[in-house]
Amino acid sequence: MAKPDLSSDALHDLVMGQLDDDQAQEIVSIPLEGKSSIADHMVIASGRSTRQVAAMAQKLAEKIKQQGFGSARVEGLPAADWVLIDAGDVVVHLFRPEVRSFYNLERMWGFGEAEPAVGKA
Repeated sequence: MAKPDLSSDALHDLVMGQLDDDQAQEIVSIPLEGKSSIADHMVIASGRSTRQVAAMAQKLAEKIKQQGFGSARVEGLPAADWVLIDAGDVVVHLFRPEVRSFYNLERMWGFGEAEPAVGKA
């Protein structure tokens, strides 16, 4: 039996696929490898409501664990305006649209004009 691929790219692919499946909006992936020691990838996405943001975060954390990447740390679930999922090599920020536009993380990391990596759902 082959060992599962637990590379940062495999984790990134899992995150991107799961967010797309969960109909996240405006998914943006920012490569951090060589730019920051916090992670290899930062993924930013929006949900239409606090309920969707919370559901996406819980489902993503569960999927990461099921696939053998370990337990992801999740912060911000009670309010679900902005939920941070730290999966080690991939950090995910899930926002309600109003909160995302206020903090504008893409611009802070120099990706303000970038096209979404997956597209708008």
